[in-house]
Amino acid sequence: MQEDDINLLTVIKGTCKYRRSRRKDWVSDFLPPSFSEYDHAFNRSYGIVRLIVSPAMFSTMENGNIVRGLGGIPSKGPVMLVGSHMLLGSEISSLVQEFLIEKNIMVHGMAYREIFSQRFEDPSKSFSLLDIFKVFGALPVSTRNICKVLSNNSHVLLYPGGIREALHRKGEHYKLFWPDKPEFVRIAAKFGATIIPFGAVGEDDMVELLPDYDDRMKTNNSIKLRNERDGKVSHENLFFPNICPKIPGRYYFLFGKPMQTKGKEILLEEMEYRKCFYMQIKSEVEQSISYLLKKREEDPYRGLFERTLYRAFSASIDHDIPAFDP
Repeated sequence: MQEDDINLLTVIKGTCKYRRSRRKDWVSDFLPPSFSEYDHAFNRSYGIVRLIVSPAMFSTMENGNIVRGLGGIPSKGPVMLVGSHMLLGSEISSLVQEFLIEKNIMVHGMAYREIFSQRFEDPSKSFSLLDIFKVFGALPVSTRNICKVLSNNSHVLLYPGGIREALHRKGEHYKLFWPDKPEFVRIAAKFGATIIPFGAVGEDDMVELLPDYDDRMKTNNSIKLRNERDGKVSHENLFFPNICPKIPGRYYFLFGKPMQTKGKEILLEEMEYRKCFYMQIKSEVEQSISYLLKKREEDPYRGLFERTLYRAFSASIDHDIPAFDP
């Protein structure tokens, strides 16, 4: 059974029908993607996306030096990547692919739970683009799933701002919508996980948001969003924004200096210390965003035209395109 070069096993994995036992276990039931699934996802379905956004990755070494690539990311887990969403979570595919290419690491992203419900299923298709995220490690966000990933000494990707950040409104790009409670810090400390704060920019070089929120608010078919202040469900609604494409710029990522929780378990049991640690992580994410917004002005290949010319004269279309000097 095949449809658009998708085989039955991929459909089973993407629709989360595979079970190792009678009871569903999102982490234990996960099967790593095959080479053919990688090819379909990143060379066919999202291949054009990579060419357009040309992600430039930077990371921070233990000594504080910023380097091109993911050299500052520990290969051994448990590791918790904590960052900010761009519009529609458009940065996720680039991040997951780069970790696979450079580090051979499968990152498990904690995703909005509704994505795993029937509400997002298309009955006319056996496999959708959202199913690709599930094949490549996406899991419903929950404390249990985060704990299981970390207990396996793996890498987990967490966005405290959640869907509110991914579906932000006009004028809110690069603004964090994090809850007050530092819950993920407590979880990370429980497993002695290394926390890597990171920022990503580039959405404002790709699309322009159209201000139609008030019109959308008049419709009844909506989902309640989390309030940005206390993390509770508010009267805000989930809506998919209207966008106007631009001539593409580029995506940039900066992973900050690793923050250790191992050896700080007792300190992090205290709420005040945990809050300070949490605010430090949030500040690192904001500083990464500010750094990238400033430094991208120095990138001679920020524009699509310049990158196209570079590719025309380089040895390979997948050749890493230079960026600014960190």
